[in-house]
Order: sequence, then C-alpha cells, then structure tokens
Amino acid sequence: MLRIRQGLVDSMVSHARNDHPDEACGVIAGPAGSDQPQRFIPMINAARSPTFYEFDSGDLLRLYREMDQNDEEPIVIYHSHTATEAFPSRTDISYASEPNAHYVLVSTRETGSKEGPYELRSFRIVDGEVSEEEVQVAE
Repeated sequence: MLRIRQGLVDSMVSHARNDHPDEACGVIAGPAGSDQPQRFIPMINAARSPTFYEFDSGDLLRLYREMDQNDEEPIVIYHSHTATEAFPSRTDISYASEPNAHYVLVSTRETGSKEGPYELRSFRIVDGEVSEEEVQVAE
C-alpha cells in the first residue's frame, strides 16, 4: 500500500496538467528504508512526448547523487498518461528498475490541462511483474 499526503498527490496532478499534452514525470524521495514519500521532485520529460517519458540522464544522475547525500531513495516514481488509462505500458514496465519504488500513474485523458477528474493509480513493478496496490491519501 502507498501512503501519501494529499499535498504530494496535488503536486503530481498539477505537474501532469501543466505538462499536458506531453507526459510529465518525476520522483518523490524519502528517507532510505522508510517507505515515506516526502520530497517532491518534478523532472523534465526529455522525450517531450505525449506517449512516452524519459528522464534526462544528467538530471537523473544529479538527483541520485543528491538523494545519496541526503540518505534518501526514490519512494515514488511517477508519470502521466495523456490519452490512456493510468496503467503501465510495456515500455513503462521494461524501464522500471527500482524494485522498492511505488510507480504512480496519473491519467489526464478526461480533462487534459483543465481542472476536473483525473485517475491516479499505484503499482509495484518487479522483474517485469506488475501488481496494483491501494493508495491511502492522508491530509
């Protein structure tokens, strides 16, 4: 189960809406070994694509160095889908390399960049196996 604060959910949804029609992506870091998402880190989709996301390799290297210095790890790795449901694609699954991370997808297919309904789901992806998990949002 992913336990996450409402403010972090709002930040992911806002990022997804702001980057629409391209996919948005980012990380929420937390203390190593804690499974507690705390620090929201929006990233730039280097692919600048409505159907694919890619972290810039230089930005990602800097982020991992920063997390190491802060004794943090990626608790949530998120991205948006702009025209499809919030479910990992084959590409998403093949790129999933953090077995302890929660992979969160936000779908903006209904409202695009506007306010309104969105879909948010969380998954564990380990060795190509996808399992959906409950999301518990707290104030």
